[in-house]
Amino acid sequence: MTEIQEVSSARAYPFHPPERLDLDPHYAELREQEPLTRIRMPYGEDAWLVTRYADVRVVLGDPRFSRAVAAEHDEPRSTPQRLPTGILSMDPPEHSRLRTLVAKAFTARRVERLRPRTQQIADELIDAMVAAGPPADLVAHFATPLPIRVICELLGVPVADEHNFHRWSEAIVSTTSLPPETIQQYLDSLHGYMAGLIEQRHHAPTDDLLGAMVRARDEDQDRLTETEMVQLAAGLLAAGHETTVTQIPNFVYTLLRNPDELARLRADPTLLPGAIEELLRHVPLGAASGFARYALEDVELSGGLVRAGEAVIVELGSANRDAAVFADPDRLDLTRAPNPHMGFGHGVHHCLGAQLARMELQVAIGTLLARLPELRLAVPAEDLPWKSGMLVRGLKQMPVAW
Repeated sequence: MTEIQEVSSARAYPFHPPERLDLDPHYAELREQEPLTRIRMPYGEDAWLVTRYADVRVVLGDPRFSRAVAAEHDEPRSTPQRLPTGILSMDPPEHSRLRTLVAKAFTARRVERLRPRTQQIADELIDAMVAAGPPADLVAHFATPLPIRVICELLGVPVADEHNFHRWSEAIVSTTSLPPETIQQYLDSLHGYMAGLIEQRHHAPTDDLLGAMVRARDEDQDRLTETEMVQLAAGLLAAGHETTVTQIPNFVYTLLRNPDELARLRADPTLLPGAIEELLRHVPLGAASGFARYALEDVELSGGLVRAGEAVIVELGSANRDAAVFADPDRLDLTRAPNPHMGFGHGVHHCLGAQLARMELQVAIGTLLARLPELRLAVPAEDLPWKSGMLVRGLKQMPVAW
């Protein structure tokens, strides 16, 4: 297997453009026949792609694979320019130093204290939709403002500015949807905006997460540089809403496509926490993979040998459909248990906001089903517009009625 891989040419990746929320069937073939595959992304050097669950866990969780080393290489990527990824480009102990500063804000206990306020926001948004009457765009009127308002209150960012920073955040998830000069302009605007809020807190301390980061900086300058603080705050603001904004309509769309499972959930709302976990497993958020890890030494995976210095890309969507871990993996089963999915990644870079995203998704889907029991698409499914040229896949608009 290894010798064949060494002489074979790299395959262009992603293999096909993303098709709605359907996972490319090529991944299933690779898991079975070629779990370690040589690929060539649009930019950067060649890499290995791993598609099996067990291999993905190794690459993401084993310290023999490094994110930080990517800075020394022409990292394989989907964008012509290399974007600053802050904490996502670090290894321990540098990564641990930054993550520890903000991890307390995202514990399960702290997030649960946000649930009543999140529920209040969700109900207010539904009230406004009902008052205006159908049809309504679920993306614009519910899925977008809900996570934005929650992360704003957590960080201490004025919600009145949500239009600006939501627009700027596209620079972080764009591949070709924005030209390079616009991406840089948006990043500069987002970082400048966060730097201004941080500067305010140097002079007028606050109890929000930004205020806590500033106190950590002022009290112990070795823990956090000003640049790290700005990048971390901008990343939290963008990542803290962008993926959840996308997944709320993705999950609704998936449930509507699976009416039997939707009926089970409507009949028994206690299934909601497990249903969200299954949707996190079943729905592929990424349009393509990225964030290469580099082997620090030779590592044997199930498909062959990765040599020291080689880049490896993991495909989370494929890992979440691995039949070695999930029975009947392509079927949506809202009562699936156990469900050790990797919807939030794995290892030291496991999503910092996983608990917050879980809570928001539970509130969002639960409120929609409870308040709008006849929720349905207001246009044919084939007419729905989908995002393109982005790292994430999702709907631009989702007209619904009830």
